[in-house]
Amino acid sequence: MFGCQPVLLSPVPDIKAILEYVCTESNKLFNCATYYARQIYFKTRKYVGKSRLDEEMKSNPHFQAMHSQAAQQTCHGVWEAFKSYRELLALWKRGELEDKPKLPKYRDAGLSVASYPKQALKLVDGLIRVPLGSKVKAWFGIASFTLPMPSNLRFEDIRELRILPRNRCFYAEFVYRQPELAPIQLDLSRALGIDHDISPTSQNGETGRFEMRLTKLPGL
Repeated sequence: MFGCQPVLLSPVPDIKAILEYVCTESNKLFNCATYYARQIYFKTRKYVGKSRLDEEMKSNPHFQAMHSQAAQQTCHGVWEAFKSYRELLALWKRGELEDKPKLPKYRDAGLSVASYPKQALKLVDGLIRVPLGSKVKAWFGIASFTLPMPSNLRFEDIRELRILPRNRCFYAEFVYRQPELAPIQLDLSRALGIDHDISPTSQNGETGRFEMRLTKLPGL
């Protein structure tokens, strides 16, 4: 079982510029990967595989502008969108869906979510270090940036970190593993039922009453 905890970020100007850069490149890469997947479908009526999409996008400048694992997560988002389209199309052909689904479309220019799997992250002095990739390090001399680690989560439980732009703000979404909850054992032979016997107030001032009694559920 997994949970997701969003945290509103208040980045300093330098970190905000990095977040804008990463999310902008993620959006551009998503559109490039969508274009490639659409062209494959139009020309061959086939759906591009996850590994092939990664391989084809490796030479894309927007892929190279991101950390490789984050770039792959963006490409996998495109693959999942086409996978959902394929499943919905099958339902429509069987008459189980009223409206015919449409191929995944391009996103508007702007910012898009950037996701980092746990393998790409490191915990250093209570801060999560997020890598930027070799190209960014060569271009700008910056290898990574850091985000605060939520005090109520354990780093070993985190499975993914998402940088989410929303309403001109940035959120860090922490996807984490939750412990399995033990099933609650109920003793149905001792269920409590409430019988509301309510009488309205009469003209002479007599009030109604509530009665509560222990009732065994029917059929038990």
